[in-house]
Amino acid sequence: MLHRQHSLAIWLLLASVCAAETRSSESSRPRGVGPEFAKYYKHATEFACISNPSLRIPVARVNDDYCDCPDGSDEPGTSACSYVSPLSPETPSIPLIDHTLNLTASLPGFYCKNKGHQPSYVPFLAVNDGKCDYDGCCDGSDEWQAVGGTKCPDKCKDIGKEWRRKDEIRKKALTAANKRKKQLLSQAAQLREEVSKKIVPLEAEIKERQSKLERLEAELEAVEKQEKLRIVKAPGKASSASVLAGLAKDRVEELRESLIDVREQRNSQKERVKELETILTAIKEDHNPNFNDQGLKRQLETWDNYVTREKSDWNEAEDRDLDEIIKPDSADLGINWAEWESSEQDQGKNEIDTLYSFSAYLPDSFRLWTVEKMAALRTLLVNNGILAPDNTSDQAQPESPVLTNARNAVSTARADLTSSQNSLSESQNDLGKDYGTDDIFRALKGRCSSIDVGEYTYEHCFMDRTKQKAKRGGGDTTMGNFVRLDKEWVDEEVDVEGKGLGTGERIVMKYENGQGCWNGPSRSTKVILGCSSEEEIWKVSETEKCVYEIHQGTVVACDVLGGGSGKDRKEEL
Repeated sequence: MLHRQHSLAIWLLLASVCAAETRSSESSRPRGVGPEFAKYYKHATEFACISNPSLRIPVARVNDDYCDCPDGSDEPGTSACSYVSPLSPETPSIPLIDHTLNLTASLPGFYCKNKGHQPSYVPFLAVNDGKCDYDGCCDGSDEWQAVGGTKCPDKCKDIGKEWRRKDEIRKKALTAANKRKKQLLSQAAQLREEVSKKIVPLEAEIKERQSKLERLEAELEAVEKQEKLRIVKAPGKASSASVLAGLAKDRVEELRESLIDVREQRNSQKERVKELETILTAIKEDHNPNFNDQGLKRQLETWDNYVTREKSDWNEAEDRDLDEIIKPDSADLGINWAEWESSEQDQGKNEIDTLYSFSAYLPDSFRLWTVEKMAALRTLLVNNGILAPDNTSDQAQPESPVLTNARNAVSTARADLTSSQNSLSESQNDLGKDYGTDDIFRALKGRCSSIDVGEYTYEHCFMDRTKQKAKRGGGDTTMGNFVRLDKEWVDEEVDVEGKGLGTGERIVMKYENGQGCWNGPSRSTKVILGCSSEEEIWKVSETEKCVYEIHQGTVVACDVLGGGSGKDRKEEL
């Protein structure tokens, strides 16, 4: 028990000593000196100018309302050195201005303790200027001379209480912004991953659809070749027999031309064989039989066998027959195709009509059955492209269902391939697009904010467009389409609610190529982003004709996830 009382007494003694040292330190500092500069004012008899320590003055000249030091450090509590410059007049301590001296002010301003709130500095010009500067000096210590009877009572208790209340709100907003920004970054990463996962399946799908298209195109080509050979009656032109005659004529002409080509090739080969036989005969006659070349002897024996072998060749009669065959057909020679190619009007009723007429001679009971069967047969022949539909209009020959289906299959396959190629291109372009740091704007793409200004409602949709809507009817006016992200230095005020761009480099979204103005350029919009826990538009202005500027609050502009100090993050928010 005695040991515990002894320890408590020692602790109280140390606390009182520390408190006394603190009060002594504060009381020893001249007026207007902050704690970080107190070390320069500890000497009891003289003071060395902070930026020029070789210049020393008596302590009595500190805060005497006369500027002795080139850097103004001898007047921390007055406004005497508020305009320190190389043009300052000569002083007793510095007979002549030495331009090699450091003439930059070494103190940030007049220090206000602001007990109950936060200490701060105010400009030296504000010291004893007859105005209470409660924004920076809530304790009123800057008006210590009470110039003109000015009295500034200490309001730090109330101001500090209000500041702490707002600071609590800022902290909550900071926490909300931090949480929401993390959510947006997570969403952006997930959206990018979803786009990335589409690439490989789309590439495989394109390869498969390309192969399918090639196969269907080959099938279509084969069907088209078959279509040219089918027996069809042209509507209102000729009977099936005349159409068959036309096809047969075309086929005969093809065979005739092929026969002529084969005959020419035969004659050419005959001349070549004759030339080779002449060469070999000369070798047989001119070779030296005494030369012992067994290989040559064997080949000559083979030549002898070839010469003695019975030859089968075309005779002149066969050639004359061939000449007659390859002559073109006419009314006097070969087939008179004109008789078979006459129109249906010249021939009378076609074969199918003849069958229908024949049924009129049958008994009634059998005729009905015959008509039904022939009608079914005709339908079958039309559907398979052997007969044309029964119409008399002068139209082009209809395609068969097989050919139509083949064309439709190719068309569908080509459209599917194009769709897959477009999807792949869109995904690849999307992955290469600038969505800001960590792709965070990907999570905001398409989200819109709006604000009413006068007779219009202005809307901004991230990464999409900006537009203007009239409240009293009328269509929307596009003020620009998104083109790129940029950065820009701004210096704007922030209101009491924390809404505003502030000072520093900010993200800018450029929107161009909007609806054209009357006798003016196409509309464009510059959206400057400021820190906010929610997406909201603060301000819309038309900086010049058809050129707009929007100040947009968003959590994207908040540096709440970095490693900066808590104070910096609170001030930004």
